[in-house]
Amino acid sequence: MKEALARAIRRLGWGLLVVLGVATLSFMVAQMLPGDPARMMLGPQASPVDVAHVRALYGLDRPLPVQYARYWKRLVHRGATPIDAKGDEAHRSCAAALPGVHLDLGFSFHQRKAVTTLLLARIPRSAELALAAVLVQLLLGVGLGLVAAARRGTAWDEAAIGAALVGISAPTFLLGLVLQYVFAYKLRLLPYDGFGATPGEHLRSLVLPALTLGISGAALYARLLRDELSGILAQDHVRAARAKGASPARVLLAHGLRNALVPVVTFAALELGALVGGAVVTEKLFRWPGVGQLAVEALLNRDAPVIFGTVLFTSTAMVAATLALDLVYVLLDPRMRR
Repeated sequence: MKEALARAIRRLGWGLLVVLGVATLSFMVAQMLPGDPARMMLGPQASPVDVAHVRALYGLDRPLPVQYARYWKRLVHRGATPIDAKGDEAHRSCAAALPGVHLDLGFSFHQRKAVTTLLLARIPRSAELALAAVLVQLLLGVGLGLVAAARRGTAWDEAAIGAALVGISAPTFLLGLVLQYVFAYKLRLLPYDGFGATPGEHLRSLVLPALTLGISGAALYARLLRDELSGILAQDHVRAARAKGASPARVLLAHGLRNALVPVVTFAALELGALVGGAVVTEKLFRWPGVGQLAVEALLNRDAPVIFGTVLFTSTAMVAATLALDLVYVLLDPRMRR
């Protein structure tokens, strides 16, 4: 028990170092982008005095090491709760993480809102799209992988792997455009893009972006599961199960699929963490108001606080996914407890 706890603490420590490294890299990249955020905020007709005032207001006139240190100092700090943005100007960009503890990701230059407010509005939408996409990936990918492994060397196997190769080769934006053309333009069954004003419209708007991400990822699941199952079904304990009279379905599902799920779950967890952090191309193509679209807008506007906030959230989501993955490993294969 002590060894497992120590291992978990070490993994958590490495995860925090990864988040720190990714956030530092994003800070450096944001500083290299051309253009002046203050000038972009005010417009090309703004006077130099106004630009200088905005730079001083947001701390852009300070040296880069000072800006970097201030960002991490303000990230998590003590403060009274509930937060009164009108009464306390110093905490207008904060969100209450815990009682007496504030999370401050800064104030958006372009949208004039707290970054925490922007992220809290976008994260549930990206999480919803991510869950729907991973569900489609698992249903299609595992189904194709089972068919290919059960009918290895037949036309079914070639068709399943051929479909997987097409899914892997097609760029996400091209796949999304094809789905829009077929289901929105030709058949008029689904909307082109958007989020939907009512629950029914919202569910219909979710289908195409979820399918776009799901078909692309399902191809990898199918190829991975087919190769993994092919090796497992050739092992001695599977032959013994067949000799004892186990049905082909039982051999495939009970003896093969469960042992082949570890790499599939690995990919699913990492994919979920990445998609929760924002599927940039798909969200932009379908105008899905998630974290990915927010990140693209921040890059175009050189909105450094929003860039840092989205990168920090995405890297944290990936670290959390890998930590949760360790727990799932133990449930799938008890041998890994050692």
